[in-house]
Amino acid sequence: MSPLDTLDFVARVLAALALGAGIGLERQWRSGLAGIRTNALVSGGSALFVMLGEIGAFGLPGADPTRIAAQVVSGIGFLGAGVILREGLNVRGLTTAATLWCSAAIGSLAGFGLYMLAACGMVAILVVNTAMRPLSRAISRRRAATHEPDEAVDGTRYLLEVRTHEKHEQRVKWLVLDATGSPDFTVHSLESAPKKHDEVLVRAELAVSGTNGSSLEDALRRISLEPRVSAIRWWDIAAVE
Repeated sequence: MSPLDTLDFVARVLAALALGAGIGLERQWRSGLAGIRTNALVSGGSALFVMLGEIGAFGLPGADPTRIAAQVVSGIGFLGAGVILREGLNVRGLTTAATLWCSAAIGSLAGFGLYMLAACGMVAILVVNTAMRPLSRAISRRRAATHEPDEAVDGTRYLLEVRTHEKHEQRVKWLVLDATGSPDFTVHSLESAPKKHDEVLVRAELAVSGTNGSSLEDALRRISLEPRVSAIRWWDIAAVE
C-alpha cells in the first residue's frame, strides 16, 4: 500500500514542474545556460526522488523519508558544475548553478506536498535573481570607480598585444595566461578585438613585479615562439599616460 494516491502524485509532480519552469524562465531570459526545461526537470526530478523516499519508507519503523532529499542536494552539485564556464579571466554560470540548486529544493518541497512553501520559495528566488541584479551591478560599478591600484604591490603595468588568426584566439589567450602565470605577474584584464583578414588582437593588461624584467622577457619569448602568433608588441602604460 502506498501513502500516495495517483491524483496526489500527479499534483505534486505538476506543481514541481510548474514552479521549476517559472524559475527557469528568468534564467533563460537572462543567460540561456539552463532555462525552462532544465530547471523544470531538476525540480520535477527532485520531487520524484522525494516521493520515492516517502513511498519506500512507508510502513517501515524508524525509516526517514527525508534522507533521500539529502542525496538530491549532493547530486545536484554535479549538474550545477556543468553550467559553470570559464572564459579567459571571467567565470560565467555561478548564478545559474545556484539557481539549479534552489530549483531542486523547490521540487523537494513540492514532492512533500508543501505547495505553499514551494511557491514562496520560488518567489524568493525570482526576487533575488531579478530585483537584486541592479543592486549587484551598482555595487560592482561603485567598487570599480573607487578602486585604485597599488603600484608598490602591483609593480610596473604593461599592455601586451598579440595578433593571431581568429581560429587560434582561445589557444593564444590560454598561452598568454599560462606564460604570465607566475607570481611575478598580475593580469588585470584579457580581451580580444577583431581585425582585418580574419585576424584578432588579443590584448592583456598586466603588472610585473621586480625590476630586472627577466620574468617579462621570458614570457614574451615564450609567446613569440608560438607558431600561431603572427605579431606581438608591448609597452609600459605609465610611459604613455
